[in-house]
Amino acid sequence: MTALRRFGPVGTIALLVALGAGALGAYQARRASIVHTALPTPVDPVATFSIVGYDPETGDLGIAVQSKFFAVGSVVPWARAGVGAVATQSYANTAYGPDGLAQLDAGDDAEAVVNALTEIDDDRALRQLGIVDAQGNAAAFTGDACLAWAGHRVGTHYAAQGNILAGPEVVDAMATTFETTKGDLASRLTAALSAGQAAGGDVRGRQSAALLVVRAGAGYGGNDRYIDLRVDDHPAPIRELRRLMRLREAQLASGEARRALRAGEHADALAAAKRVVTLDPEDANGWMLLARIHVARNEMDAAGEAGRQALVLDPWLKTATLRGLGDTALIERLLESEVFARIWETINSDG
Repeated sequence: MTALRRFGPVGTIALLVALGAGALGAYQARRASIVHTALPTPVDPVATFSIVGYDPETGDLGIAVQSKFFAVGSVVPWARAGVGAVATQSYANTAYGPDGLAQLDAGDDAEAVVNALTEIDDDRALRQLGIVDAQGNAAAFTGDACLAWAGHRVGTHYAAQGNILAGPEVVDAMATTFETTKGDLASRLTAALSAGQAAGGDVRGRQSAALLVVRAGAGYGGNDRYIDLRVDDHPAPIRELRRLMRLREAQLASGEARRALRAGEHADALAAAKRVVTLDPEDANGWMLLARIHVARNEMDAAGEAGRQALVLDPWLKTATLRGLGDTALIERLLESEVFARIWETINSDG
């Protein structure tokens, strides 16, 4: 269908009639599948800047967004692993999210989907849209009636777009940063968002931000939401988003450590557990996990110190253990360490 978009809806139908009833029927069925785009146009614009991106090494797809708008993450970002990512904003037509993903899943590329969604939207002049598909093709649309400054920039594996911005330098900074930053997709998207803010961002200010990265089977319980973070109301939402990203990285590292420990790969488990407490030094469970791995390696001094740090952060761990909610065998081993035994005895377990 991609090649047919250049003719517009009338020219496309005429061409398909010439090709035969089967081709026309397939085209009409595809257009009929876009069922949500008659949603009423919102009164308030989702004035924002966002970037959609793709990582060819991992297949990750994602969106990062910031706005002077409450809970922008509930409106702009849509993504599905192996399918694509969509950012819909500026009097956002939220149907662009599910409809766009459905069309991508049916085989259309990013440009074809942008054209299909906007050509049947009577309020397209108010809309802004960025899409990247699972092959890394990207496309964007900025309606003529979007509030200035509004525009977009499309490059290899990404599209950056924004409205009510300080100027084109905002999307240019996002694009350049995404192109030049090393690391995983989440890091590159977040860096691009920070660069957009540093270049002036949304002229009205800051309020919310979100980061969504999808990867097949990588989310909780096997869903595809590998990273799904939202800052709904904060004076420095990108800074807060970065803090949440560190916590998510710690959570992922904890999972790596536990899997490695179960597999008997103690060196890998130790390295992962050290990342946990480096990324989130206030997490008592992370320190107890590190203690467990040191015990498995028979490194009792290090185990005792890690266990002591866990109790300092959360004394209730003793109460939980005495109530049968903790790992009694682990605690018995840790009590072999004088440094752990000393703090254990000082904690009141009546709570």
